[in-house]
Amino acid sequence: MDFVEKIDEIDRKILQVITQNARTPFKDVAEVVGISRAAVHQRVQKMFDNGIITGSGYTVNPKALGYNLCVYVGLTLEKGSMYNQVSEELEKIPEVVESRFTLGTYSMLIKLYARDDMHLMDLLSNKLQGIHGVSNTETLTALDQRIHRTLPIG
Repeated sequence: MDFVEKIDEIDRKILQVITQNARTPFKDVAEVVGISRAAVHQRVQKMFDNGIITGSGYTVNPKALGYNLCVYVGLTLEKGSMYNQVSEELEKIPEVVESRFTLGTYSMLIKLYARDDMHLMDLLSNKLQGIHGVSNTETLTALDQRIHRTLPIG
């Protein structure tokens, strides 16, 4: 899908506003962009429908829920063709919040949250390493996050 052709200059202006603050009321977006609130609503809905905007909502700090560890795990699969099967099993683990099929050292890279070391050990030993098709895991613990943003709209 070629997204570039689906976004015009007005859409880019709308995206610039709402990616800075998704809670900006459409009437305020309309004032900045110079179109009606109804037009903003229609364009945003069209961008959702076309897969240009992929999500909305609030992000909850995992630490507020007792998840104190953010961990990235590189998974090596027995065969790359097992990706879909392994992904289905990963979806059953609520602590896994992101997964990517990758090239390089790992077949997959996942991001998960754990409450503490014991919880992490349980996730690794009893859940991830027990998935049929996972032959190896390597764990990287994130200590801090400085950058979290969307790409610039321009």
